[in-house]
Amino acid sequence: MDFSVISVLTNALDWVKVTFDAPLARAVVFGVHIDGHLVVEALLVIAILFLLLQKSYKPPKRPLTEKEIDELCEDWVPESLIPPITEEMKYESPVMDSAAGPHTIIDGREVVNFASTNYLGLIGNEKLNESCTAAVEKYGVGSCGPRGFYGTIDVHLDCEEKISKFLGTPDTLLYSYGISTMFSAIPSLCKKGDIIVADEGVHWAIQNGLYLSRSTIVYFKHNDMESLENTLEKIIRENKRATKVRRYIVVEALYQNSGQIVPLDVIVKLKEKYRFRVLLDESHTIGVLGDSGRGLCEHYGVPVEKIDVITAAMGHALATDGGFCTGNLKVVDHQRLGSSGYVFSASLPPYLASAAIAAIDILEDNPHLITKLKQNITLLLEGLSDVPGMSITSNPRSPLVFLKLKRTTGSLKNDLQLLEDIADRMLKEDTVFVVASKRSTVDRCRLPAGIRLFVSAAHSESDLLHVSESLKRVAALVLSDCK
Repeated sequence: MDFSVISVLTNALDWVKVTFDAPLARAVVFGVHIDGHLVVEALLVIAILFLLLQKSYKPPKRPLTEKEIDELCEDWVPESLIPPITEEMKYESPVMDSAAGPHTIIDGREVVNFASTNYLGLIGNEKLNESCTAAVEKYGVGSCGPRGFYGTIDVHLDCEEKISKFLGTPDTLLYSYGISTMFSAIPSLCKKGDIIVADEGVHWAIQNGLYLSRSTIVYFKHNDMESLENTLEKIIRENKRATKVRRYIVVEALYQNSGQIVPLDVIVKLKEKYRFRVLLDESHTIGVLGDSGRGLCEHYGVPVEKIDVITAAMGHALATDGGFCTGNLKVVDHQRLGSSGYVFSASLPPYLASAAIAAIDILEDNPHLITKLKQNITLLLEGLSDVPGMSITSNPRSPLVFLKLKRTTGSLKNDLQLLEDIADRMLKEDTVFVVASKRSTVDRCRLPAGIRLFVSAAHSESDLLHVSESLKRVAALVLSDCK
């Protein structure tokens, strides 16, 4: 029964008491004088009990008529599954008609390619091609199964062993797709309730991994070690649960959204001081940094065992595809059982694992490739030192040279449009292929947009001079037009 009805009846009883509380309001029942208000109260009590004992009213169930169904369908407007397509979304990227080497073919024209992360120039390498051909003839083009069931092939185990031996780590596991490595590894190791401190400039794959982990995420200023230490100290000081849960620092060795290199020596000191674990993505530094290309640990002279988890995509310096996670035996074994990208995805095609082995062999036998890459980076930075309206923000040792606008328009959308205009004109007018740091709609990185040039050991001095002159000329024209 509705409590509002009881309230009304209770108020009625109070009214009766006041109204009938008079000497004349009496009745005679069987010769006994009874006050009138008592009679009314008794009747109201009976009514209340009667209502309380009644079943609640339920409207009769009946199916909707055809007319009612038609009316509801006419009024219903479904919500769009995707946002409206705007003019910016209709952008079509250039299509290459040949391998992504230092020179490639786009729309029938040969162009100088600074848009591919072919850092060591191994794309088209004869030894890689031969290893792929032999693997295809022996295994075919795919494994047709996940690793834990029936997709493990001997070449996968050989590749994992090769990477572990090259980097000096206890164990390694392969992922089928480079970008899935980080956003599969993070959720397998970090759970709800854990604390992750991450750089605000990490790329989308890491952002996705952080989201999927459901952990408590705290960002620090991009590549700012003072901000990182303040963040770690605040977490330990203010969060009473912080010392009882797993805690991680997540960074990139070389940030693809800025070209900056993380100071790993400082990271390790902070990790040990505040007792955090470190997850390091070395996608753009394996095969690039260090005297022998072993990455950021070698570059800074930090023992690799100081880093808890290292991940990397193999689609850059190693010129193949897929990714790997390497580190402690228990960490790697845990991912074999609980990492979705490893457990449920078909394993890496055998010829790609074979290509990775061949790429590491080439790197070990030809350390001059790293020397040549460093020389090319230095030459390009000298040529780009005075680009009108733009400044270099990347590290001098980074093969990813990043240039941003000196004066922003105040809108990321407008900045990107300017940068894309520069890249388009360089391709059309000077046959130089570069890319703007265009991001997807789900990318939450707030770093400034810029032009990215990927330097290769296979670029000639004339290639470097050509891209420098082209960027200077086109940037001066485009940025002067927008003033």
